[in-house]
Amino acid sequence: MIRLFLDANVLFTGAHNPDGKAAFIITLGAEGAWRLFTSAFAAEEARRNLTVKYPEAVAQFKRQLGFVTVAPERTDSPFPDGLPAKDRPIFQAAYACKATHLLTGDIAHFGRFMMKPEKTLGITVMTPAQFLKSL
Repeated sequence: MIRLFLDANVLFTGAHNPDGKAAFIITLGAEGAWRLFTSAFAAEEARRNLTVKYPEAVAQFKRQLGFVTVAPERTDSPFPDGLPAKDRPIFQAAYACKATHLLTGDIAHFGRFMMKPEKTLGITVMTPAQFLKSL
């Protein structure tokens, strides 16, 4: 079974753009196509940013979050060499929940790890668009 870990920017986009790729991935996960995970850290970051930028999308975010399992944040989990400290909790939570994929739009910090599971402890890091193309 595919296990998707959703970074904060994917949750944010899924809520404020209900016709976009991130929302589509969440909808298919809610229907059982794959399992959805995030962390409390990512969910809170998405909620906080939505509240400031798109407060009308917070209700949609809460609905979508109902289909996502909040994974434990494990600071003792490994992470790829060279991953910035601020992004380690995201990767560690993805690793702890045995995610097969970490979906993120954070090209600046995760870009060099995308589509390279040999560098990311077997987790495929990709954007939502890359994930959908891979199906």
